[in-house]
Amino acid sequence: GYWQEQDLELGTLAPLDEAISSSVWSSPDMLASQDSQPWTSDETVVAGGTVELQCQVKDHEDSSLQWSNPAQQTLYFGEKRALRDNRIQLVRSTPQELTISISNVALADEGEYTCSIFTMPVRTAKSLVTVLGIPQKPIISGYKSPLRENDQTTLNCRSSGSKPAAKLSWRKGDQELHGEPTRAQEDPNGKTFTVSSSVTFQVTREDDGVNIVCSVNHESLQGAERSASQRIEVLYTPTAMIRPDPPHPREGQKLLLHCEGHGNPVPKQYLWEKEGSVPPLKMTQERALIFPFLNKSDSGTYGCTATSNMGSHKAYYTLNVNDPSPVPSSSSTYHAIIGGIVAFIVFLLLILLIFLGHYLIRHKG
Repeated sequence: GYWQEQDLELGTLAPLDEAISSSVWSSPDMLASQDSQPWTSDETVVAGGTVELQCQVKDHEDSSLQWSNPAQQTLYFGEKRALRDNRIQLVRSTPQELTISISNVALADEGEYTCSIFTMPVRTAKSLVTVLGIPQKPIISGYKSPLRENDQTTLNCRSSGSKPAAKLSWRKGDQELHGEPTRAQEDPNGKTFTVSSSVTFQVTREDDGVNIVCSVNHESLQGAERSASQRIEVLYTPTAMIRPDPPHPREGQKLLLHCEGHGNPVPKQYLWEKEGSVPPLKMTQERALIFPFLNKSDSGTYGCTATSNMGSHKAYYTLNVNDPSPVPSSSSTYHAIIGGIVAFIVFLLLILLIFLGHYLIRHKG
């Protein structure tokens, strides 16, 4: 053996920044054993993917490296294949390294793989391979169509095949929904899990046509979304609004009052009324009330009731018939023309008189 000098920093026992020199006994056998100790790393792989197992050693001592599976079956001894499994391939073999790959990894491939070097004594290193189970596309159930405004509804979501157990989340359109915590149940294979969650919420008319989305979140998806959606239909009472065309009607014009009804289902019946008039003006499936020629007597407040099998809604519009636009008559136009001509003649006569006056004054002088 021999002595190896080392400097140790003992900050708690010696003054600050003071190095204490000590001697540690190391034998050649201890140093050699460290150099001939192989090392590996743990690996995580998604089911169906490919994993590489790398084993390295500093001093091989003229011995070959070997990989074996969790069942202690030899996979490769140096460059030599030992197990007939075409999924297992040699990547690199040197005296200091043995790297193999396993493709199309299955859940059954999970476990501790051993790298060995047959020195005296035999030295080994372990590599734990973890296989992630990919969750299946989720399934939404429990939807009962159609829903009515202000109803409460409960939807269920489930996804199988995840390992470890996945998490489920809900959203309505772009809005997050807070569902029950994800429940996990082990699948019959004893390795993967089926997860489920439910969400309960009250629907409004704004939810008609919205998608309820259940997403599964799992590290095997590497950020990709895997989700299912359920489009919901919400029945709600109609709304009505009256729109005049033209917006500012005058006496003598044609006027259309459009009754615009919205709802689910769309209103199919429109009842027009004028306050103070009995019976109602018109029961029609048409949305417009037509005035072919407006009179002052048409002024008043009009109501339109839009009706569907979900109910009714009434809108009001106050009609004020303005005076007709003033149109110049032909006689007034004629008089204006005559007046213009007379004014022009008078103007010419004045000019002529001025010139004549100047002329006479000059000749008298």
